[in-house]
Amino acid sequence: MEERPLDQLRPGEAAHIVSLDRAHPLRRRLLELGFVRGARVEVVRFAPLGDPVELRVGQSDLALRRADLSGIRVRQ
Repeated sequence: MEERPLDQLRPGEAAHIVSLDRAHPLRRRLLELGFVRGARVEVVRFAPLGDPVELRVGQSDLALRRADLSGIRVRQ
């Protein structure tokens, strides 16, 4: 299974977080929200214009901009 950025997943796909870019501007907040190594993340859906993206991490649903997802590496 190959690593790829989280922004490349499609709705209905799930993967496990491998890493979070150290220079990511939201790093601390994402870690607090559960974006930790090994956590399962699922893409629920895209907004009508493709941005933001609704994600499910653990028991939480949240929306993030696509640009913020590129610094999160996942493996299916």
